[in-house]
Amino acid sequence: MSGLGELDRPGTPGSPGAGDARSQEWLAGEGTEAGADPGAGAGVGPGAGRRVSARRGGADPVKALMHRHRELCERAVDPLEIAAGLEAHGVTDRTAARFRHRDVFSLAEEMYARVPRDAEPAPQPVAAGPRAESGAWAVLALLPGILCAATVVGLRLTEGRPRLAVAAAGALAVAMGLRAALGRGPLHAPSHHTTGATRAWTCWLLAYALLGDGLLSAGLEGGPDGPWPLATAPVLALALACAPAAWCARLFAVRARRRLTASRGLEEFAASAKPLLLGTFALFLCSLGALLALCAALLDESADYPGAGTLGALLLLARLLTARGFTHAPAVVLGVAAAAEATALAAVFAGRLPGCSYLATPVDTVVGAWGPGAVPTLVCGAAALSLLIHTTRTLTRASAHTLPPGPP
Repeated sequence: MSGLGELDRPGTPGSPGAGDARSQEWLAGEGTEAGADPGAGAGVGPGAGRRVSARRGGADPVKALMHRHRELCERAVDPLEIAAGLEAHGVTDRTAARFRHRDVFSLAEEMYARVPRDAEPAPQPVAAGPRAESGAWAVLALLPGILCAATVVGLRLTEGRPRLAVAAAGALAVAMGLRAALGRGPLHAPSHHTTGATRAWTCWLLAYALLGDGLLSAGLEGGPDGPWPLATAPVLALALACAPAAWCARLFAVRARRRLTASRGLEEFAASAKPLLLGTFALFLCSLGALLALCAALLDESADYPGAGTLGALLLLARLLTARGFTHAPAVVLGVAAAAEATALAAVFAGRLPGCSYLATPVDTVVGAWGPGAVPTLVCGAAALSLLIHTTRTLTRASAHTLPPGPP
């Protein structure tokens, strides 16, 4: 996972030099276009044409940049959107100095002001934060937790085949509720942003949280000989945590947009957005911890703070990135985590084959030292840490906080 920083391009180049070289190419390109005017053929030599075009490019360097990003400038609803687009294409504050501006925000303001527009002004975005949306998403965020709680109650009150029917119906209802909760609001992502692989890995991780520890313990003891215990308290807490996850994401989006408006440089915004992101992340973990304690007390089960906490952190970070169009890293990290858990289970049962007992030794050692919950804790913890590092690099860029193209 050490290459996660290279994922989810476009992004700001690693050094300002890359952006400066690109700026020079833009200026050179504009000069070439300017040199190819009809006047050059009326007795003026090619060398003179190049000198004239160079003077024109040097006199108005912003014009070359506007030509390269004409579509961005024309569709932008405010200078911040242009600034974010420039940053996504590798323009840094040092690059802006070559265009006679102190930072990218100042450069974007000039570009926005110079774009010709119709007499009718474009509708301006809400100044307080992201695109205005109704409060229905806040109610929908409660739906997965409510449906999961009803399912848990049904499982406690039934036995035998009716219990299987309640479990199947409850799983389907929770899945539909989760889809409705993520269909609107700050955690909403367009359908083309959420890949089928990402959904599959998420379902596997949640299923392992419910069934995995019990199956792993039974497998190491020579079973399972029958139904194994379900970890309903952690799964219920994770379902209830959809609401604080959506509220924390909304808080981060609003505050980040305000800081983007107040910032006068990309580095200044990144420096202010990083503690905001980490604070929001910590707030969600505190909410999840409280829900785990509550569910464990009500159901008289183990809270499994490490396993459920790392899984909740991993899913939140993955959704924050996916909602903003950064889909590659979440898919890779979730896939690796799901594969690691599946490998641990497969190794336990493969170790029963003649001469293959060594396959189960690593898992047996970990479980013997820390318990069956250590496997998802180590796997999801490493995955969440990798994704947190990637998130702090990605969601602290101005280009990650532009307005979505359409309503949620």
